[in-house]
Amino acid sequence: MAEIATIARPYAEAVFSLAKETKSLPAWSSALALVQAVNADPEIRRLATDPAFGKDKLIKLFLDVCGQQLGPDASRFLQVVIQANRLDALPEIIAQFEVLRASENGVKEASVVSAYPLDAAQVAALTARLSLRFGGSIDVTQHVDPEIIGGLIITIGDEVYDASVRGKLQDMANTLNR
Repeated sequence: MAEIATIARPYAEAVFSLAKETKSLPAWSSALALVQAVNADPEIRRLATDPAFGKDKLIKLFLDVCGQQLGPDASRFLQVVIQANRLDALPEIIAQFEVLRASENGVKEASVVSAYPLDAAQVAALTARLSLRFGGSIDVTQHVDPEIIGGLIITIGDEVYDASVRGKLQDMANTLNR
């Protein structure tokens, strides 16, 4: 996962920089969402992984499906991604672009993993505490993973706060095994 994030970061930063320069952040978000929707199609995925299909044919297929909705810069970006064999990193590129866009607007994205669903009051309290801690607006996305047993795992940007029971048990096991 870290490897994909590392691969995706320069692409996301380049697209964000271009979108910011041309004052077209919303247009880029729309274009990237369209490219991701096309990329998620099972038939497109099959062709993308078929070495016999060829990069030029794949680029033409994407551009034909997307039509004029992409624009010249987004079309060139797509061509670069396909030519560099980075289509598998596209979802992460888009996710990092959206994080950069939210950050530009003063909003930080927080992913919160809990063993059980949090109710609205708990999410509101957590959001308020995170806003105080990180100094800005926080957009919380909640995920449920019963395997963490209890507690929370909070990810904001590159920072991960593991306050889960599973994490504490793993820490204790590591300490005992030394």
